[in-house]
Amino acid sequence: MKLKNIAFIMFSAVMIAVVGSSCGTKKTAVADTAVSASDKVKGRVDGKKESNAAALEQLNYVRRVSDNAVYADNIVSKIKFSLNTGKNDITVAGSLRMKKDEVIRIQITPLGIMEAGRLEFTKDYVLLVDRIHKEYVKASYSDVDFLQKNGLDFYALQALFWNQLFVPGEQKMTDSSLKNFSVKLLGGEATDVSLTHGKMSYVWSTDSKSALINSVTAKYAGGTNGNTSVNCKYSSFRNMGAKRFPTDILLTLSTNAIKNANKMSLRLQLNTLANESGWETKTAVSSKYTQVSVQELLNKLGGL
Repeated sequence: MKLKNIAFIMFSAVMIAVVGSSCGTKKTAVADTAVSASDKVKGRVDGKKESNAAALEQLNYVRRVSDNAVYADNIVSKIKFSLNTGKNDITVAGSLRMKKDEVIRIQITPLGIMEAGRLEFTKDYVLLVDRIHKEYVKASYSDVDFLQKNGLDFYALQALFWNQLFVPGEQKMTDSSLKNFSVKLLGGEATDVSLTHGKMSYVWSTDSKSALINSVTAKYAGGTNGNTSVNCKYSSFRNMGAKRFPTDILLTLSTNAIKNANKMSLRLQLNTLANESGWETKTAVSSKYTQVSVQELLNKLGGL
């Protein structure tokens, strides 16, 4: 499989993963047994009064999940990057660099010798650089029709990589934000925290004792535009300061919105965790590189 095609697929897989994030929220329960904390705070669910104590208990659980977010402003690691398209399966070396509220960068370096591709998400744009063929894509999130219609948000994408809860359209979690979530007690060691927003539904599966997020599933009901489901599984947690962070992130995509993009998976295995600063957060592209359109990239993806 060509390195160029790897870059194309990497771009689309991650972008589709957070489709549907946009301003505003809509609060609903994920099931009959799941009750939104905000409704409980009001003291009424399905016409029945709930005790303030029960409402506070569920709200405090969502707060515990939110408070598990690492304090670090930077996460830097060498990684093993694995990609399975259903037709091709490849694993290469690379690196991950993330600076809170600024950038998420994945670099592919086969054999650890030369950078072949770079994917960079910032608050304002997405940059994909193909070092092998000297091409690049640079676009704002609104430049891609599929993403524009669903209002993709950088901060939702950031939360996906940083193992955190998020409310679409909100940059940071606040006490007010916590009231948007529903809590479903599954018994045993699992508790689901969920959020419904427009055509998107999110379910974070958490460990009841530690309140750590073990996975998040995002589903998009696109109607004639196709349905998309993404599951991001987190494992192999390690200490990072006073908190814990996953060093194995597996993202699985299922969609009929893009040709040949069904059942795609992307895995990042972090070798180390470092809170390193001082690195350049924005990539400057050489004038020798040729810019190609996002649509061209997606068309090529569909032909793989």
